[in-house]
Amino acid sequence: MRDVADAVGITERAVQHIVRELLDQGYLRKEKVGRRNRYFVAQDAHFRHDLESAVTLGAFLELVAQGADRQNSRA
Repeated sequence: MRDVADAVGITERAVQHIVRELLDQGYLRKEKVGRRNRYFVAQDAHFRHDLESAVTLGAFLELVAQGADRQNSRA
């Protein structure tokens, strides 16, 4: 979480709060590995708003990744 906080420019405590909310809402899953936690995106989770509720988080992330790939290939 420290690495994420540094990369985004927010406090580690803020990252912890955001991650806890994402876990509570079902967008992330947590797995204990020794003394550490691993977090996984819940690819099958659906957005909550009525207009986007048919879209899964996995499908959305694929779309974002494709856009990033296209952007990088232009550079």
